[in-house]
Parts: sequence; structure tokens; C-alpha cells
Amino acid sequence: MLTLAAQPRDVSGPDRRPHAVVIGSGFGGLAAAVRLGARGYRVTVLERLEQWGGRARVHRRDGFTFDAGPTIVTAPFLFEELWRLCGREMRDDIALVPMLPFYRIRFEDGQSFAYSGDRAAMRAEVARFSPEDVPGYERFMAHSEAVCRVGFEELGHVPFGNLPTMLRIAPDLLRLSGHRSVYDVVARFIRNERLRTIFSFHPLLIGGNPFRASGIYCLIAHLERQWGVHFAMGGTGRLVEGLAGLIRGQGGTLRCGADVARIRVEGGSATGVVLAGGETIPADIVVSNADSAFTYGTLLGGATRRWNTRRLNRASSSMGLFVWYFGTRRKYPEVDHHTILMGPRYRGLLRDIFERKHLAEDFSLYLHRPTATDPLLAPPDCDAFYVLAPVPNLAGGQDWARLAEPFRQRIARALEDSVLPGLTASLATSFVTTPQDFADDFLSFRGSGFGLEPVLTQSAWFRPHNRSEDVANLFLVGAGTHPGAGLPGVLSSARVLDSVVPDACVPA
Repeated sequence: MLTLAAQPRDVSGPDRRPHAVVIGSGFGGLAAAVRLGARGYRVTVLERLEQWGGRARVHRRDGFTFDAGPTIVTAPFLFEELWRLCGREMRDDIALVPMLPFYRIRFEDGQSFAYSGDRAAMRAEVARFSPEDVPGYERFMAHSEAVCRVGFEELGHVPFGNLPTMLRIAPDLLRLSGHRSVYDVVARFIRNERLRTIFSFHPLLIGGNPFRASGIYCLIAHLERQWGVHFAMGGTGRLVEGLAGLIRGQGGTLRCGADVARIRVEGGSATGVVLAGGETIPADIVVSNADSAFTYGTLLGGATRRWNTRRLNRASSSMGLFVWYFGTRRKYPEVDHHTILMGPRYRGLLRDIFERKHLAEDFSLYLHRPTATDPLLAPPDCDAFYVLAPVPNLAGGQDWARLAEPFRQRIARALEDSVLPGLTASLATSFVTTPQDFADDFLSFRGSGFGLEPVLTQSAWFRPHNRSEDVANLFLVGAGTHPGAGLPGVLSSARVLDSVVPDACVPA
């Protein structure tokens, strides 16, 4: 682990540091830029949109502030380490508030489960649903801890650039049930069906189907209990602003409206990028935080050896996301910061989304009310919300220009009938994001919300590598590479660069 803080550079002469270009300013790209700057690179971050953050951009409408994407901060030490690399403390810039409970899971009949990191409270919640499952729950959490220790703490920042590395951990994968689905692993310990749902839904947070995602992702339960679930005051966008400030403090450059058309390759090595307007930016190394399928299929033309167009088309993408952002002219103090509203079906709905690519009549929802913690994100006596519904990605062929408003209205009725009475009459602002927007704004392959689906055959060595196996001096970070989606995943992908990017050698 790199711990040396970047030293102030001499600005009296020309900057002769090796140049690193980072494509995209999502959390993976920003974290990569900080780490490369700390290792002596001159860094330029290129963002095609008009603000930093990628999926973590911020919407400001009618006095309301909405985080567009990530809302849950786990493993905050991964952020804290970035500040320390710059000789600073994160707490001086960012206030993280722990959530209690982490989230409330509500079933269609109104029964709810307060999910937290408090061991006694969690045992009591499990006992309310099924007293005989308390011992099984304890065994599951012990299993989750073992998986987290190997899958996240030991291997989350380790590059899987060759097959022998994968083969060495294969026994651990089998021992930790990596070949089973998350749901199957949970079902080995817990018998109550609602508790099985509660402890198996976590892969949805990173774009996976609990009935197909590798059992390795059972680690999330312990990861949350170990490091907590937090919210950044001012919204997740404050973290984006903080990282951008660190990059500038290192002498790096961030450019918005810089649309990369292709990665320039000469003699099998990346030598820079070409922008859509024709500008060429030379670089010693290129780091892509773009969707990995877009990196290989478009920025490299789909002609690479391993991740060619044919293979990308055969790959399985994560689900799509429908997100409705809205503000209300009243407050809903009884609604938690994070609420998960389970629909009438679990397995069947996920089959519709992931396998049939069918937009069903029913849905499950994640409701985010950030003003429960930070009232300044809305005007006085108002609340800000977003509600997210997992939906098929664009491989389902849905016409979201036609479907978006009827689907939003169905969600509004469901919320009004359950946790937000009087919602429609109290709306102050409202807009949506669909899988088509993910494709258009973030160049996400098939409009998926999280890149490649996190199944075993698309994890670790089977995922696009952090150091490209096709093009020298090209590196990948973000949800589409190892270790995967979610804030801990994309921040860990940047940590991998410490192992695979050569040290910066400044000319004498």
C-alpha cells in the first residue's frame, strides 16, 4: 500500500513529469488520478460531460440537490487514504455521518426489518421474523467475515493479470462457495424466505442478480458491519469536489467537455488520446475510467485480441436502472434515509429483469431521502428524494421515451399507497433517468447501470484486467474491471494501479 504523501513540486520551470491521461471522472478515475499524482505523474483528467463525477454527478433543480448515483459510502478508509496520499486529512474537507439503521427493508404487507451494524439489534430483528434462524444468521455472518477477509481485504486490490494468479485462489473460491450463488449460500444458513431475501439482496447494489451472482459477494454483509454505512454531508457530490481539489493540489488538470474519440496506439502501446474535435493529447500512460466495453469496443475500435467486438457482444451486462428524482413541498419525517421496498415477487422479478429482459408490471424499489440527514439539500420544510427501480438493460428493447412517464406514474402510485401519502399533490420538482440515458450520457454498453454482470465467469481474471492484456501502457479502472462495481470496488480498482503502473521516472 502506498503511504508516501506527494511532495510539493517545483513550479519554477517546465513540468517534466511523465504524463498520465485519465479518461472519465467517475470515482475510479478520480481516485486513479490522485494515486498517480502521488507517484510523480503529471495527470490530466478528461470528462466528456459538463461536470465531474460520471455516474456520481449532481443534479440541482428548483432549490433541491440530488446525487445522481452512489448514495451509500462503505469502507470509508479507501477515501481517507486518498487524502493522506496528499498529506491531508479527509475529515478537514468531508463530514461523513454513520447511518443507523443502515436501511429499512419493507415488504408489501408493511412488515419491515431495520438493517444495521448493531449485533444485538440484528439478532433481535432476525428473531422477530424467525427465532429458529438466529443461530443460522450468526453462522452466515461468520461466513461473510471469512469471505470478506479473503475476497476484499486480501484480494480486492490485487491484480489478476494472469491465469496462475486465478488458479492459486481457486481453492479459496471453492471453500468460500464462490461457485454458488449468493442466494444459495444464504439459504444454506437461513430457512425463513423473507430473511433469505434480506440477506441475499446485496448483489443488486452492484448490478448483480442474487440468484446468479457469485457467493463471493456475500462479503458485503460483513463489509457493511465492519466499516459501517455512511453519508457525506452535502451529498456524495462533495466527495467528487474533494477529490478534484486533491488533483489540482497535486498540479493535475481536469477538463470538462473533453470527449475522447479514440485511444492512440502506436507499436502496440497507448501513446495518448484523440478528442472528438481532433485534438491529440500525448501521454506516457492512459487510464480509462470509461465503461470497459466502450473502451475496447469503441475507443480501441473493437479490434483487440481478447476483448474484441464478438466477445463483448457475448458478455452478460448488469441490469438497467430507472431513477426518479423528486422534491416535495412537505416533509416525511417517518421515512428513513434509506428504504428498500420489496415487491410481491423476488426470484420471478429478477428472472424478468436479468433473463427475460422483460419490464414487468411489479417492481422493487430503493428510496433515498437524503434530507433525513442533511436538510440543506432541499428548501425549508421540503424533502429531496430519489427512487430507483432495477429494470432490464437495453438488450430488452424497451422504448424508454414512450415508457418512462407511465412507469414513473406507477412508481408514484406505489409510493403514495405505502410510505409517501399525498405524494402527487406535494411534488415540487420531478425528472427521471432511464437506461437510455445511461447509454447516451455515460456511454454505458446496453445502458447497463454497473457494467459487466458480477457472475463468477466475469469476475477476477475473467473480467477485463486493470492492465490491458492487449495494449501496453493502457490501464482500466471503474466498475467494468476488477474488482467490480460499488464505491469499494471502483476505489479498489484504482488501488490496483499501485501494483501494475510503472513508477514515474522524471528526466534528469
